[in-house]
Formats: sequence, C-alpha cells, structure tokens
Amino acid sequence: MSRDEKFKPYVAVWLIAEKNEQILLLRRYNTGYMDGHYTLVSGHLEENEGVTAAMIREAKEEAGLSLSREQISIGHVTHRKCPDREYIDFFFVVKDLSDNPENMEPDKCDDMQWFTMSELPDNILPNVKFALDAISKKSHFDEYGW
Repeated sequence: MSRDEKFKPYVAVWLIAEKNEQILLLRRYNTGYMDGHYTLVSGHLEENEGVTAAMIREAKEEAGLSLSREQISIGHVTHRKCPDREYIDFFFVVKDLSDNPENMEPDKCDDMQWFTMSELPDNILPNVKFALDAISKKSHFDEYGW
C-alpha cells in the first residue's frame, strides 16, 4: 500500500442471541473457512450500511430472525488481526429471543444449536470464544491476534 492509500479494515457483525440462558451457535459447513467450527450468526458490512442494519439483515438471512433496533444492543467490539487482513468486529446481543431461529443457509451451515455459556463446544471459532469470554468479564472492547 502506498503512503497515499488509506488503510480500510473489514467490518463484521456478530449476534449473541440469548434464550433460556443459552446462546445460539451455528456450525460452519462448506464455506472454505473453519468448516466444522461453531460460530454466531454473523456477516460482513455492506457498502452504505450501518452496523446495526447489517446485524438485522444477517440475522434474517442466516437464521430467519426478524429483529428490530430496539431488541439488540452492542455487547463488545474487537479489533482483530488475521494473517491477511484486519477486522473491526461488532458483537450485538439480543436477550430473551422470542423468535425461533431456523437454518436459512443449509449450504453454509450444517447444525444450529443452543448452548449454555458453561458448556460451549470445543470446536468454536477462537475469536468468538475470546469475545464471549470478554463479555462475561464485562469488557466492551479488546484487541485479538496482535
């Protein structure tokens, strides 16, 4: 990158959907990245889209959830370094989810389950586990992978 070019990080949104003291996790399948690992409903920010709108869109696209801005709140932000790029991750929380999620992307997800925080699967994305741990410690911002 030349001195005149501005650095542009990727932006991702993640949903911590809570119901009956459990969180919703999806297992990645056929994506080419960390397949077989559990993650949250998530996705990338699109051009001319706010992060809250992106989270509402991704929740609908991946899990059929109809969320409003009033239902979700920010739980954590992470500045994450990967080998090939950097991310700003926004982790949103929806408490006491009333909708029943369904797998809207079976070509990218082969399992969707509720887990308690004390019994998360071993095969969870490391950055998701990191953020969940940070939230449990009441941390609202952290850096990962540096």
